Amino acid sequence: MATSAMEQPKSDTVARLREILYDTFVKLNPQIMLHNPVMFVVEVGTVVTLWLTLTAHNASSREYDGLVTAILFITVVFATFAEAYAESRGRAQAEFLRRSRASARARLLKSDGSWDWVEGETLRHGMRIRIEAGDTVAGDGVVLEGVAAMDESAITGESASVIKAPGDSVTGGTVLLSDQLVVEITTDPGETFLDRMIALVEGAARQKTPNEIALSALLGVLTLIFVLVVVTLGPIARYYGAHTVDTTTLVALLVCLIPTTIGALLSAIGIAGMNRVAKINVVAKSGRAVEASGDIDTLILDKTGTITIGNRMATEFLPVPGVTVKTLAEASWMASLADTTPEGRSVVELAESILQEESLREPVGEAVPFSAHTRMSGIDLIDGRRIRKGAVDAIVHLVDQPPPALRETADGVARDGSTPLAVAIDHQALGIIRLKDIVKSGLKERFAEFRAMGIRTVMATGDNRITAQVIAAEAGVDDVLAEVNPEGKLALIQQEQGEGKLVAMTGDGTNDAPALAQADVGLAMNIGTMAAKEAGNMVDLESNPTKLLDVIEVGKQLLITRGALTTFSIANDVAKYFAIVPAMFASVPILRGLSALNIMGLKTPHGAILSALIFNALIIPALIPFAVKGVRYRPQSADRLLLRNIFNWGFLGVIIPFIGIWGIDRVLGLFGLA
Repeated sequence: MATSAMEQPKSDTVARLREILYDTFVKLNPQIMLHNPVMFVVEVGTVVTLWLTLTAHNASSREYDGLVTAILFITVVFATFAEAYAESRGRAQAEFLRRSRASARARLLKSDGSWDWVEGETLRHGMRIRIEAGDTVAGDGVVLEGVAAMDESAITGESASVIKAPGDSVTGGTVLLSDQLVVEITTDPGETFLDRMIALVEGAARQKTPNEIALSALLGVLTLIFVLVVVTLGPIARYYGAHTVDTTTLVALLVCLIPTTIGALLSAIGIAGMNRVAKINVVAKSGRAVEASGDIDTLILDKTGTITIGNRMATEFLPVPGVTVKTLAEASWMASLADTTPEGRSVVELAESILQEESLREPVGEAVPFSAHTRMSGIDLIDGRRIRKGAVDAIVHLVDQPPPALRETADGVARDGSTPLAVAIDHQALGIIRLKDIVKSGLKERFAEFRAMGIRTVMATGDNRITAQVIAAEAGVDDVLAEVNPEGKLALIQQEQGEGKLVAMTGDGTNDAPALAQADVGLAMNIGTMAAKEAGNMVDLESNPTKLLDVIEVGKQLLITRGALTTFSIANDVAKYFAIVPAMFASVPILRGLSALNIMGLKTPHGAILSALIFNALIIPALIPFAVKGVRYRPQSADRLLLRNIFNWGFLGVIIPFIGIWGIDRVLGLFGLA
């Protein structure tokens, strides 16, 4: 058994390597290669030099042409290998998701309430199914009836269960742990959340981002310019002699002139960016979303659950003059019995610790759920009394004449960094409940890093302004938007975008959907509603709002990596010019002055050309780890990042090729090839 356990990873590695090699050669198809104009030109050059090798009239020409052909072919293979290798790293995540999508049967409900077993693949939009404890959810849907615990570890990797209630979305492949649910299917076969994630992670649905398209267009234009230069260079060179420059050398010059390094690695960089997002359990619906996260100017964050831990706890009842603590506690207890939030439960527990439990009687009446618009909840008792608990401003507008002490007490609680909730019966204010909130550790330092990068952080919360400002100061955010509703968030995003800024935000509810759709980067929570997940361009499988900070760092690293390798690619062409240009015209007496450019002391013209081509090929696999893992990211301003990239990658891009070409020329000399 131990032997087979050891052999299993080895067999997986071999299978993966075979898959990579297969894809590497499949991508040599000219129709596929045409999407990468730089490497397509190299492939065409390989075909040209191969034809010259086969039709050569003497052994020395055949040997030289054959070596150039082999080097050019290896260059193209390295380029397709880089892309295939980057794609293979995403397949592991896709395979994990594919196993989660394993076929499951479902209890299809009929109009009379009975049900029949059906295969999950037959479920269509609008069908209703019943899910019982232990069942695997057969498709995406929305809960209509029931409250139950769901195991979403097949998707998120997190073992903690998630409570699902009417209005919540469920995802195919998850498992119901308790009770039962009635779910309405919201997708057709092949269109489920898992199906789309698999396609995106594998790269089948990956589209080039705007910046990638722009860079590809620039590389294509540069390639076209160099093709025209080399094509016209041939007739000019023949003016000095019929055999001054041969076609093989012109092809070699062209390959060294065009930006082959970044041309070979550009697709791999984009694919690897998607993979790095998937590694932190975030699924990006497009590469554009990942790229946009690296260009974010404004970051809008909720207070509760993102900046603070989220489970605010009731710690104290503060009655207004003329009201006893027990009266306030009893009213708060009745208003919170139907409140299933952690805050609501903490109010009930605090009230029960103050009141004698035997004197408490279950109130008879109709519960009033919390509304984002009224910012209140409570209960309408059967005797006609209405008890409300909610934001202080909302309660102030509800009561006839709020006592000054209510506002004073609320302001005092807010100044301490806690959240005040006001309680009222009918039109009489009773007092304040103190809710204590805790800022997540490490956020202040991360916000300082974003500030150094020029990113403005804004905390948006429904809490009052004083409380919000205290929490904002403790967390270190740049600005705060208090007493805001979902429409206010949308207005803020539109305002920022109107000033030419890119905006990122998180959300999980249906009321967050418009803002998520409007934001340049909208990170939806996996536990959120289907509307939110459809509106956002990213989904966090772990439903951690703080993950947006990690996404931005991945986006920054993607842009930095692309910029660094582009800088290196352009800079390393300098040494190739010093190698090839003197070699090309070594046989032209009038141009022998160009030999002064041979500062590397390369021995022969053919050796110089072969050395430059070999270095041009070998630098591609040498940079694959940087393309796939990303260049090291440090939080800095855009100006400092630019200078650091120019110095590090630009300077290295000039120096390393001189050393590499010189060393390769010496090795070739040992074999009589230089």
